[in-house]
Amino acid sequence: MGKDGGKDGTKISREERLAAQLRENLHRRKAQARAMTQESAAPALPKTPPSG
Repeated sequence: MGKDGGKDGTKISREERLAAQLRENLHRRKAQARAMTQESAAPALPKTPPSG
């Protein structure tokens, strides 16, 4: 059991974990951007004054 074997294994799993987190973050940010564009593209309903 050498030190190099353990380090290589943890480094690969760490890199894979970080890559997965980056992908998730990218998906989340894209979804937020889509929601923002849909929100700004949809016209706001005009407020009608209360009749009284």
